Amino acid sequence: MRTGNEPVTARSALRARFWLSVWGLAWAVFGTAAFALAGRPGWAAACGVLLLLVTADMAVILRHIRQGPHYQPGRNVPPYRPPDGGPPRAGPPRHRHP
Repeated sequence: MRTGNEPVTARSALRARFWLSVWGLAWAVFGTAAFALAGRPGWAAACGVLLLLVTADMAVILRHIRQGPHYQPGRNVPPYRPPDGGPPRAGPPRHRHP
């Protein structure tokens, strides 16, 4: 059932995001080392910046996973309840004039 507040109550697949960040971390480390050894300091710096971003993202993901079912619900956690008033009702249809 759609309630209209999905962006507020959306849940993220944190375990999938974690493994994707592990993959990105591995490639960023490899890229930084490979470009540094190849004598390409600009590309090595770009991969180093990417390494920092991936590490920060992984820290946020791990923090959310450790915070419990609010961020990473299990199968036994029911979906969020809709607001008490229910979904907002649309007013009368508006006609567009050319």
